Amino acid sequence: MLLVIDVGNTNVTFGVCEGEEFLCVFRLITGISRTSDEFGIHITEILNHHGIRAGEVQDVIISSVVPKVMYSLTSAIRKYLKAEPIIVGMGTKTGIRIPTASPSEVGADRIVDAVAGLDLYGGPVLVIDFGTATTYDLIGKDGSFLAGVTCPGIQLSAKALWRETARLPEIEIEKPPSILAKNTITSMQAVLVYGTIGQTEYIITKMKEESKLKDIKVVATGGIGRIICESTEMIDVYNYQLTLHGLRLIYEHKERKL
Repeated sequence: MLLVIDVGNTNVTFGVCEGEEFLCVFRLITGISRTSDEFGIHITEILNHHGIRAGEVQDVIISSVVPKVMYSLTSAIRKYLKAEPIIVGMGTKTGIRIPTASPSEVGADRIVDAVAGLDLYGGPVLVIDFGTATTYDLIGKDGSFLAGVTCPGIQLSAKALWRETARLPEIEIEKPPSILAKNTITSMQAVLVYGTIGQTEYIITKMKEESKLKDIKVVATGGIGRIICESTEMIDVYNYQLTLHGLRLIYEHKERKL
């Protein structure tokens, strides 16, 4: 079995797969400081809950945008799963070419999403990840990373509203029935959700227009992304586990090269 791990700014997402099938997916909050033993106990207990023994996990691959988590996490993998984790980073063969002066500036999570988007849906493909930041990455048919746009995610925008204003409350992010809001909560929800829909549609339109590429497949991922995808016809596919699939594909590519 293969354990794939995506360390994001909000959650650490784990997936156990056998071949192309994911047997289980679970998450831990990134912002909580954990020792290697705490990570190890959490991981093994959740695996046991899903009927998977730690010894059945043969390999581990990790993509991370949060360096401070990595020491404890990788130590836990070595100690509790007896595996040496593969870390996706500079030098990892992914099949994605980054023709820029500073390829290291492109986050590992974006490369992993690009791998999955290109493999599963073909190119050119525009991959949108509705995470802590919302990212739009355009990948050419030949695997070239052509362009990327980064903006605050919907949750980040929401936190800015209630943290930086004295009288606005913390709210649940959901789409109100109308943009014609009648109270404070729905007015906040309206600007967050309808504003993100409008932003998403405009960025997709401009990236298609300026790239002059035809038949671009638009693929989205990220938890909040489902709300947006259900509200626009400009996103072709929503795949919540896109990043985990990308990690599996990178691992399989590496294994074939050995």
